[in-house]
Amino acid sequence: MDDRALALELLGSSEPSLRWLMRRGVLGDDPDSRTMVRLREEIRTSPRAKTLRSHTRVLGRIGTNRRVYYKWQGLQWTFQALADLGYPEGDRSLRPAHDRMVDLWLAPAYYQETTRPYPAPGVHRLEGRYRRCASQQGNALRSSVLLGLDDARAGRLAERLRHWQWPDGGWNCDRDPSADTSSFLETLLPMTALAAYGQRRHDAAARTSARRAAEVFLTRRLFRRRSDGRVIKPQFVALHYPRYYYYDVLGGLLGMAAVGRLGDPRCADALDYLESRRLPGGGWPAEGAFGQLRPTTFQSRGEWVRWGPHGARTRNDWVSAQALTVLHEAGRFAM
Repeated sequence: MDDRALALELLGSSEPSLRWLMRRGVLGDDPDSRTMVRLREEIRTSPRAKTLRSHTRVLGRIGTNRRVYYKWQGLQWTFQALADLGYPEGDRSLRPAHDRMVDLWLAPAYYQETTRPYPAPGVHRLEGRYRRCASQQGNALRSSVLLGLDDARAGRLAERLRHWQWPDGGWNCDRDPSADTSSFLETLLPMTALAAYGQRRHDAAARTSARRAAEVFLTRRLFRRRSDGRVIKPQFVALHYPRYYYYDVLGGLLGMAAVGRLGDPRCADALDYLESRRLPGGGWPAEGAFGQLRPTTFQSRGEWVRWGPHGARTRNDWVSAQALTVLHEAGRFAM
């Protein structure tokens, strides 16, 4: 099956989110068109979205912070999934749970700074660099914007991210004072969040920070060491869905598309690699998984819904839709 045949098959999928991903990323449909608005309403009532939304009602109640960040069933990840599915913007029923998530990541502790060694409270600033897991605030900001739930607090999240940004453009929570290089895992979500926020609010500072962050990836061709060109980590060249806060080369390419840097020549190596991972029968696999289906139990690294098959030789439609989107954006595939 060639890429065009695969695209047509995904455009006819029974899963409305896959159709939305293809119409937005490959056909380039106007998001405000009647067709796309109707499609997002279909996503709202799809079994997958209804399952995820049902858990926000429970997890949004008063309780511990564990309910917000618990991998991968906490509010943080449920909102990430809904945003990636193309769930309609501005659903007020999500507000209580959304407020809970955002308020956690804007707690007073994130405004308290210290240069004292761990475990002193506050955000640590060691050797002039803030040691902060910025993927947490980044993920919350990105989901808020994409779901149309962003309010004044979104600006506060964006301000925190820019405040903590490292000289090389990214973020890292490494407690070793000698660590002076940003982390791919901690940089991807803040970068895409600031890009989305900057576009939504016409915020030049956020857009500038996002483009600075892109250099963390581009200077390493998205997956190679600068020193010798070797692959940084084997995990970076395996394809996944969902990625949560992890990183792989497809996630990096999607990030470059979000920042408007996919046309940079330094993306070519990663694009070549993505094309090389195409399966003989067409499409792309989800070669690794970070969670297991646990639809009825709240369990570490459990998932409320199934995201298709995993395995190096089996096509995963979510990965395939993202791969086609990237290749189309890069001018390597056209319908």
